Amino acid sequence: MNVLSQSEQKQLVAITAIERLIQKGWIFSGMRIGLGTGSTAIPAIRHLAKKIADGTVTDIKAVSTSFQTTIVCEELGIPVYSLNSKEIGGQLDMAIDGADAISPECYLIKGGGAALLQEKIVAYNAKNYAIVADESKLAESLGTGFPLPVEIIQEARKTVELKLEQIGAKSTLREGVKKAGPVITDNGNIILDLKWPSSVKAEIFEDTINSITGVVDNGFFTKKPPLVFIAYSDGSIKEMGFEAKN
Repeated sequence: MNVLSQSEQKQLVAITAIERLIQKGWIFSGMRIGLGTGSTAIPAIRHLAKKIADGTVTDIKAVSTSFQTTIVCEELGIPVYSLNSKEIGGQLDMAIDGADAISPECYLIKGGGAALLQEKIVAYNAKNYAIVADESKLAESLGTGFPLPVEIIQEARKTVELKLEQIGAKSTLREGVKKAGPVITDNGNIILDLKWPSSVKAEIFEDTINSITGVVDNGFFTKKPPLVFIAYSDGSIKEMGFEAKN
């Protein structure tokens, strides 16, 4: 039996998800779609562009979650709008994205690529929400594995760190790669990555962390039930979580 690499799993789940979402009627001509960021979301966007090019779906209006995604859409000829534009009107028909960790309840950690704020704005303002991921993203619980990203105002770094200590989290300032100093988000903020000594209830801590003055948002996604597509090394695809009510 052939065993798929992680890269092959990402390609497989991206293509499969777009095909199934078209079949489900989640992706359709004339729709407004939010497009995510990262190594699994980008292959999904590329396959969506192929379906647009062959006429399967037409007149797609996209809202991008990052500079990276906007550039890819421009290369592929997918028109990108602001969520505020009159063509979008502040609401999306669906959003598709990747994830860094997925709990059994389909709660997510996102923000490994530092785009969590725009990803959450897009996700939470979409009628339907789909996630594409490989099996390595599955987690028994959240809080102790993949670090939780928290986007914060630079001036509030120390005060936020102190508040996070009080709720049991150890925070680390995210440093840039091939860049001196911290990572700066598309919104001009910085990122703290959090871990706890034991698992936490993501649905509670999403609100708790956001109540801290100086926090812009955090990478727990618990308020928008996603339909999750997971690829496995044996070539199978599993759907879990929210299903469309057709």
